[in-house]
Amino acid sequence: MPAAAPTWDPAQYLRHAGHRARPFADLLARVPDLPARPPAGHPRIADLGCGPGNVTTLLADRWPTARITGYDNSAEMLDKAHVDHEGPTAGGGRLDFAHADVRTWAPEEPFDLIVSNATLQWVPGHAERFADWMAGLKPGGALAFQVPGNFDAPSHRLMRELAESPRWRDRLAGTLRHADAVLAPEAYHERLTALGCAADVWETTYIHLLQGEDPVLDWVKGTGLRPVLNALADDPEARDGFVAEYRTALREAYPAGAHGTPFPFRRVFAVATKRG
Repeated sequence: MPAAAPTWDPAQYLRHAGHRARPFADLLARVPDLPARPPAGHPRIADLGCGPGNVTTLLADRWPTARITGYDNSAEMLDKAHVDHEGPTAGGGRLDFAHADVRTWAPEEPFDLIVSNATLQWVPGHAERFADWMAGLKPGGALAFQVPGNFDAPSHRLMRELAESPRWRDRLAGTLRHADAVLAPEAYHERLTALGCAADVWETTYIHLLQGEDPVLDWVKGTGLRPVLNALADDPEARDGFVAEYRTALREAYPAGAHGTPFPFRRVFAVATKRG
């Protein structure tokens, strides 16, 4: 069975907001200037998988006059985004949020930029959507995204191994994503250039220094562990049992150092510019 969509907890997700925002800032730094507009014009930007909207605000910092819409399919995340970030921006633009499923979303108007931050790994076959998204861009517009590239890291591998163990496999079969959730950088480059784009694709491994007790567990509770927590939500004893086993494995894989717990995290980035 395909994995059910996870239920999100904005407060848990935002506990590591600074570390999670850095790759998005690095992605935006490589996005070229958007297509020229009249002096009173407003660039049109879509943020696919905007979550609670905290990093969507970085788009308004870069393009102050833009009309920006953040799209997400989580009611919990959108509620947080509406309350905290929706409305006019300081530069004369506007920030709005709307419900949408990235698996089927297609531009209904021309966009200058379509961006996605750590979302496409949740969308099976997402590379098949690139053609529709590029078609919805103005000449000179860009598609920019970053996805985790760490599905072979201990944080994911240990989770999968535990879910597939005799104790848990009947409850959790098909729940977790696997290494094919994202493509290799070379494959993204090939897909995008085949659409006639000028593609810039790269990868970076961050070493996040996390603080507190069991910080890697705390991190994944906001993201990768959500499908397991969702699948076991009706059985708190089982949920707590899985988390306890996983915690023990993570402590061995990510020992704390003198200044915190180093957490290597590889990410893959792409910026594809539509030729004019």
